[in-house]
Amino acid sequence: MHPEPTDQVRAASFRDLDTTTLYAILKLRSDVFVVEQEVAYADPDGRDTEPGTRHLWIERDGEIRAYLRILDDRGVERIGRVVTAPAARGTGLAARLVAEALTVIGNRPSVLDAQAHLKNFYARFGYEQAGPEFLEDGIPHIPMARGSLPTAAQPPAR
Repeated sequence: MHPEPTDQVRAASFRDLDTTTLYAILKLRSDVFVVEQEVAYADPDGRDTEPGTRHLWIERDGEIRAYLRILDDRGVERIGRVVTAPAARGTGLAARLVAEALTVIGNRPSVLDAQAHLKNFYARFGYEQAGPEFLEDGIPHIPMARGSLPTAAQPPAR
């Protein structure tokens, strides 16, 4: 009898990511954001390598099943690139990662730009709409915030 494989939450700064893991993360992001959602954009935007960026992912047997990153935006944490592999959707992995991200963020304020259809998903974690809906690469998004933001860190008007 074989033990059931388990999903393990991992976290690392860019410099602590091994090349195999980095490749798998970038491939998942590209497969979903560029290919599946048909958005032609440069996913590696230079922010993955910033010293304050933390990468969180869920892995099973070497396969990246879900991922997000936390950026430091002038003292406000920004969650982004939240993605779940198609085969792992509906299993609660994104919620597990967002909860883990909030543990990492602690009491600091945080923001994110949610795809509009996911507004209620993020509201479950205390995020509230922080501005008008906008289009990013043809996909409706909503700026959302959690905690008190310093005036200088308010999400930009789009």
